[in-house]
Parts: sequence; C-alpha cells; structure tokens
Amino acid sequence: MKLFAAICVCALCICFQYVHAGNQKKPDGDVIAETDNPRGWIIHTKSSAYQLILTKDNKVQQVYYGPNEQSSFKQKNPQWVDNMDEIPVRGAFANKTPLLEAVFSDGVRDCGLIFADAAILSVNGRQTLRILQKDVYYPLEVTSYIRVLPEFDIIEKWVEVKNTGKKSDINIENLQSASISLPANQYILTHMAGSWGHEFQLQSTALTTGTKTLQARDFKSFTNPNWFMVRPATTQQNTSGAAWFGTLQYSGNWRIDFDMGYNDRLQIIGGINFWDTKWTLKPGTILKSPKFIAGFTNSGSEGASESLRNYIAKTILPKQWKDKPKPVLYNSWYATTFNVNEEQQLALAKVAKDIGIELFVIDDGWFKGRIDDKGGLGDWTVDKKKFPNGLQPMIKKINDMGMDFGIWIEPEMVNPNSDLYRAHPDWAFSFPHRTSHEMRNQLMLNLAREDVFQYLLKSFTALLDENNIKFIKWDHNRTLTEPGWADAPIEMQREVRVRYIDNLYRLIDTLRSRFPDVQFEDCSSGGGRVDLGMLSRMDQAWASDNTDPVDRLFIQYGFLSAFPANTMVAWVTDEDWHKQSPPLDYRFDVSMAGVLGVGTDITKWNDEEKKIAREKIARYKEIRSLVQLGNLYRLKSPFKENKTSLEYVSANRSSAVVFCYNMAEYLDGSIAGTSADQSLKLQGLNAEAFYKIPQLDNQVYKGDFLMSIGIAWPLKGAYKSLILDVQEVNK
Repeated sequence: MKLFAAICVCALCICFQYVHAGNQKKPDGDVIAETDNPRGWIIHTKSSAYQLILTKDNKVQQVYYGPNEQSSFKQKNPQWVDNMDEIPVRGAFANKTPLLEAVFSDGVRDCGLIFADAAILSVNGRQTLRILQKDVYYPLEVTSYIRVLPEFDIIEKWVEVKNTGKKSDINIENLQSASISLPANQYILTHMAGSWGHEFQLQSTALTTGTKTLQARDFKSFTNPNWFMVRPATTQQNTSGAAWFGTLQYSGNWRIDFDMGYNDRLQIIGGINFWDTKWTLKPGTILKSPKFIAGFTNSGSEGASESLRNYIAKTILPKQWKDKPKPVLYNSWYATTFNVNEEQQLALAKVAKDIGIELFVIDDGWFKGRIDDKGGLGDWTVDKKKFPNGLQPMIKKINDMGMDFGIWIEPEMVNPNSDLYRAHPDWAFSFPHRTSHEMRNQLMLNLAREDVFQYLLKSFTALLDENNIKFIKWDHNRTLTEPGWADAPIEMQREVRVRYIDNLYRLIDTLRSRFPDVQFEDCSSGGGRVDLGMLSRMDQAWASDNTDPVDRLFIQYGFLSAFPANTMVAWVTDEDWHKQSPPLDYRFDVSMAGVLGVGTDITKWNDEEKKIAREKIARYKEIRSLVQLGNLYRLKSPFKENKTSLEYVSANRSSAVVFCYNMAEYLDGSIAGTSADQSLKLQGLNAEAFYKIPQLDNQVYKGDFLMSIGIAWPLKGAYKSLILDVQEVNK
C-alpha cells in the first residue's frame, strides 16, 4: 500500500505523519493523521495552518491557509479552496495566474505537472517541506519548498526549476516564488505607496473581481514597496481578527498579484517581475526563485506587523549587528554637500564629539573629480586636491576623539564625466541607436557583467583595506533605463536584470565577508530599495530623504508596518518642508524613534541648541536598547488623528518607553481625528504588574489599567512631543 507524507508543525518541531490511501494503521512512534482521504500535508505555525492535498490524478493542490483550528485531514473544511494547484502553470485552463510559464524546444507552451516525490529537510535549522513535481512529457522538474518559522506565524516559499534534458534549452518566460489562495470573501488590501520624499504611505483598497498588481519595473520601489496585508472586509480591528501578510526577499524588479475571482477564491502570487525578462534554462541547469514570505495571524493588523518585524529582526538581519544597539551617527552632507575637506570635517567632528556622537560619516564628495553631481562617480579613489594626505590621517584624528568613521558610496552608478566611463563606456547600460537617459547626470553600470563586478570589488576592497572605515552608506540614486547588454549572447541579454541582482548580492556578501566589522546602511534616493533582500545584507536603512519631522511621523509609521525600528535611520536636520518651524527638541524626539542620527551644520548651533542636543542624545542612549531591540506597539496612527504614539516594551515587560507627538492642533470636533478617543492605552505590559510613569506623576498604575483604561493624552499644543518612561515597581 502506498504511503503519503503529512506534516504537523508545532512551535518547536515538525512531526512526520503517515497517511494511508486506505484504512489507517498506526506505525509505532509516529503521530497519525486519522484519515484516509484526502492525502497530503499540513503545516502548522503558532496560529495558522497551511494544507496541501494530493489528488487522485497526482496533482498537488493547496486547499487551505488560515486559522489552526479550522484545518483537518479528516473532512473537507468549509474554508477550503478548490482546484488550485500549489504550482499553477500556464497550461490547460486559464483560470489562475500562473507561477510558471515555459516554452519547450518544439514550441509547446503548456506545462503539465504531476507529483513525483516529497521529503522533510532541515534548511538552516528549520524544518522544510520539499515537493518534487515533473512535467508529464518534457524534461522539466519543479521543486517547491516551504520552510516553517512557527513562532513568527510565517512560512517561506520558493521554487526551483531544472532542465533534466541533455540537448535542448527550455525558455522560462515567468517564474514566480509562491502562490497562496484564500477562500471566497470580501477582502481589503493594505499596501504601501509613495514617491521620492513620500515613502511608505499606507493605502487600503477593496479587492474586487479582477487582478490588482503591485510591482517594480525599474529597480525602484518608491511606488509600491513589496509588502502587503489582506483582511476580510468585515474584520478591521487593529489588534484582533484575521490578517494575511507577506513580502519578498528580493531587490530587483518584482510583482505581487491579487487575482480575485467572481464569488470565488483570492489568489496571491508573487516573485520576480518577468516583464521584458526571459531565462534560457540550459540542460542540467537550475533557476531558483527568491523567497516569498507569507504569514497569517488572528491578532489583526498590529499582530501582522509585529510578526513580520520580529521575523526580520531575529532571522533576516545580518548577525553581526542585529542584537547590538546601533551607534548615534553624524552625517556631514547637509553641512558641506560636495565641498568636503579635512579641516572642515574635523571642525564638524569636534562638535559632534561634544554632543555625544559615536559615528562620524562623510557623505558624497570625497572621491576624485567629485565637485558636483556632474562628475566623478565610478572613480573610487580619494580626491588628492581635497585630501592631499588621503583619508586615513583625518580618520585617525576622528578615532582619537572617540568616534568611529564611516563613508558614503554609490557603487552601481557612473558619471559620463569620469575616467571609468571614458575607459569603458560599454560598462554602462545602453541600447544601440537609442538615447541613454541620464538621471542626476549619471548612468547605471551593468553589474551583470563580470568585469564590472570585479572592478567594484577591487575598488571597495582597497578603500576598506587602506582606511579604518567602520560604516558604509550604500546609495542608489537612479532608476533603470535602457537595460541593454549588446556584447552578451542574444539568449542571455534579457536575463540581465536577474543577473544584475545576483551580482549585487554577491558583491555585498563578498565585501561583508572580507570586512565583517563594517556596518552597512541601505539607501536608494531615500527609501527606494528597502526590502528583505537588502536587509539580509544591510544592517539598517535610510527611510527617506525627507527629514521634515512632521512628514517623518507618517513615513516612519508606515515603515514600521513592516520593518523593525533598529533598521530605521532618522536624522535631526533643519528641513522644514511646510514652513512650520518645529522646535529642535521635537525634531530630536521624532528621530529618536529609530536609529538616531544628526545631519545639519552643527558648527552653526548656538550654546542652547548644543545643550538640547547633548541632553537628547544622552536620553536616547538611556532608552536605545528598548527602542532598537524592544517590542514595538503603534498606539495611535497619524493617518487617523492629528497625533501619534509609539511604545517600545522590554522582553520581560518590566519597562517601556512611550513616544507621544502632537501634529497641527485644531478645534475639537472640527475635523476627523479631533473627536477620537483622547486617552492613551498602552500595550504589551504585564496585566498583573504595577508601574510608575515619572514624567506624569507619582501614581502607581496596574498594568491592566494602563492597557484597558489608559492615561489622558499628555500633550497640548501643536508640534509638541513627550517621551514617557514606564517602569515596573513593587506596590
């Protein structure tokens, strides 16, 4: 009698279950699924279950993804989805969005997959289900993986396709990472949108019949960062109710589709955007998709955000810095722009040291030929006119002040006015007989090329070898246009975007392996490339070039929907986009909600401003571990009220810090938000413990009271802020 594998994933392990096609017999020592039909697999996380079945005609189908208690092998669940393959392909009926589209050597464009094998593996210490399917005729194998992280309510999914033939190529016209299906319902999609200076803006829309697409096609994700959350339209509470969420671990062109049938299931499918892309799968070779991260929680939108943030903080961020407090940094860009030299940088460093800065960063302008944005990019050697003795003597003086040193680079770009471009114009993306469009007077290097990769690796290895640099700000200031690669074989030219990202990752990974003590920051004209592909290699991210503190409240709230606070870099600057003149202490309080930085000309600060800076930086250092490594709760949304609040709670729930911000103030009841609940209810505390909030009074509060009744909103007046300490006490 044939045996089929089933999986039960608890919070700590996956238990192998044998499911028989006929009557059940319990093997000694195994946990049994007491069912003889359907055959298949089930995966449990803390809150969710993901169920697959194997049909009588050997098709692998996903039938359920949702709350744990509703899944069962014993009978068909009312929330099951019918006739949705785990790997939907282009072939037979066109009633789904395909994960795989292939063209075989004889021109056949249909795929037909059947089950071949399954196994339970350990992938990086996590239990993983591997399912092998094969085309019924052609030499194509498709292997899908589901890796389980039960404590985060998350599964990782990815796919590999292999040409098992010996002679003919297979053209892959589309390979997504994962498809998941939800039962028929009315759903609300929440995602991020924006543009330069307006990143991470939360938008919600009803999913109606048809397909909604989020995507990037130009290597920038300003418009749609690749994060989503889907909830039933009738369940929109912040801290309760069903929520499915997900993202991609990829930094190139991507897409996520939401295919809604009429009175039918919702299919969510995502991966690499194969727009203008094709991959030639040669005999014996494998193409692997990036990971698609999917999660389910019954704890509402905040539960979804908390699960994803914790998953990123614990499993995605590079291990060197993920559990360490990030230093308070100073960046000299706004003070000097391109006009940098040793004397002026040391003058800034002296003030930076005085106010408590720990990391001093020189931005653009330090390298050969860089007097403005019209030249120099690509020539990564120190400008001897600005630094006749090189960088290291200045770095040593900064180190002697007690600060580490960091530097800005933009490896992927080149100015036509550079020695590199004059020597190798073919290294930049271009098409023959077409205009090469410049942005910020620069072109993009074709990092898919091995010679470009080797040049960049050699350049930045030398920079880091020759100088005591402890921090890299890696920028990326333009979108992709004219992605031509004229001297590559024709069949490889449309692979260029995928190969570029592969080499980008390879370049960062190699530099990090050579210089493990160097911290890396992701920047892309602000927040244009914040994703798990970069955050698995970068320790933190620049959320936006917009540092206006009021705008930043919206940008940072959206950012924290998906990403942890210890990745969110925020500077104190003089930017005032709306002529509101927010005070310096307000600007500091806004920036202290993540990784604190200062980015203005601090040599122009008066004594009072320096005093405020010293006090605020000292205060930040007191609460830094809570902010960067604590559990985050977003208490009030700036998108709903004219105020906002964030709370960071220690793992043992004995302490918390609460940030409160007023924005513009209006007549009570005059506009939406001013009539909202004026109390502030905390979260994440021990309900039975007792706490004091010294900035308010000497009263002792029970945790349950602070979470259910709360305190009165503690601010009055426009652009006011307050940081509250919440400390457990013995009553």
